[in-house]
Amino acid sequence: MLSEKELVRLSKLLSLVPRHQPEKIGIALDENGWIEITTLIEQANKNNVKLSREILEEVVATNTKKRFAFNADKTKIRASQGHSIAVYLNYTPQTPPAILYHGTSERALKSILENGLQKQNRHHVHLSTDVVTARNVGQRHGRPIILRIDAAAMTQNGYLFYLSENQVWLTDQVPTRYLHVQAS
Repeated sequence: MLSEKELVRLSKLLSLVPRHQPEKIGIALDENGWIEITTLIEQANKNNVKLSREILEEVVATNTKKRFAFNADKTKIRASQGHSIAVYLNYTPQTPPAILYHGTSERALKSILENGLQKQNRHHVHLSTDVVTARNVGQRHGRPIILRIDAAAMTQNGYLFYLSENQVWLTDQVPTRYLHVQAS
């Protein structure tokens, strides 16, 4: 069993490599973002990162955000969402709850209220079904601001939503008319 510190360190590496920089340890993702587990372990160890199948399974099982997923036979792994590199995750459009939430910082609020939520360098805007998750996300960047998203109206107006494997709602953008600052 790994220490909490080691779990966090490996989780951060697994967040970086399959979402943003696979070349950091000399691997390539397939078109759907999958990495062969044997290749990941081999390349991690070559780069002085102690990794084994057991350690990998522990990191995936204990990650509170469920950022990683194994394929059905556990021969491959990928990040569930949040990629800044080109991958096709095979998401199908789904009907979201009527209201979704997004956590951000005070610093970003003015721009968001002027331009809406934009995916920036990622594939999608990330939304949650609850205020607590949104607040936790917003706190990473300072004092959190919670935005309430009228997902029902967006859906009626033709915007598409997807649900990632770890239950994060995804969409391409949220125009300002669907955003409301949530009272704290």
